[in-house]
Amino acid sequence: MSEIYDIGYRHYDGPRLGRGYSTRALAVHSLRGVFGLGRPARSKIIPFALFTIMLLPAVVNIAMMALLQQRGIAYSGFAVVMQAVVAIFLASQAPTAVAPDLRHRVLPLYLSRPVSIVEYVSAKVAAMTVALFLLVAVPLTLIYVGELVVDMPGPPATGEYVGAIVMALVLAALLSVIGLALASFTPRRGLGVASVIVLYLLSSAAVPMVYGILAESGNEEGAAWAWLLNPFWLVDSVQSWLFGTPPHSIEGGYPNGPASAAILVVLLGVGLAALALRYRKAASR
Repeated sequence: MSEIYDIGYRHYDGPRLGRGYSTRALAVHSLRGVFGLGRPARSKIIPFALFTIMLLPAVVNIAMMALLQQRGIAYSGFAVVMQAVVAIFLASQAPTAVAPDLRHRVLPLYLSRPVSIVEYVSAKVAAMTVALFLLVAVPLTLIYVGELVVDMPGPPATGEYVGAIVMALVLAALLSVIGLALASFTPRRGLGVASVIVLYLLSSAAVPMVYGILAESGNEEGAAWAWLLNPFWLVDSVQSWLFGTPPHSIEGGYPNGPASAAILVVLLGVGLAALALRYRKAASR
């Protein structure tokens, strides 16, 4: 004979906040994880140390404007000049956003409820994009505020600043998609860090070599395309085309026209598709 016991469980009768709320909550949780918030102190060392390094050129720029009445790094070239620091931040923190869920195999738990694969991937990409955008946009804004306070001769470079902010968002989205796609292929954080760093080093080292070979052979037009192999120079070429800013390549210029913008859109699409396919496979295990 069976018996029914009342042990106190009750149905949830509170408000249903929906899938949008779940996605936003996952994005905020991931963003806090990128900066180590809510985690031990050692988790905050790398992201905040890199953030501090990114602020140093801004402080130097403001000092130059105040003492020498001279601008330092241009707004449009800030991300290119500081690309090594941004790449290290991406390599160190992108695995933080994706590796724990894969390592502990909790992905089916997320996807057993209203959050779908698309929303899960969107939340992770949004969190990493916001983190990288803050890393670049905060120093730019600090320099711009310093320029307004110092009252440099001539009008402030508001147009260049706005263009740099817009392209910082584009760069953050591109780097997030690439970094998360690479990091999501392994549950081990160390391998994820290594994969992102290796890709950045290869792209950075290959660009001058390919450019030099093509330029020495007299193919100047083909050499200009070599700069697009690196995501930082790719975004800089789009910025140069959209806002008319000078190219910040080491030598020569970029290809004319919207070709670089088309390549950027294709890379974003390929990265998002790779992420969706990766998590579809991981969720089926």
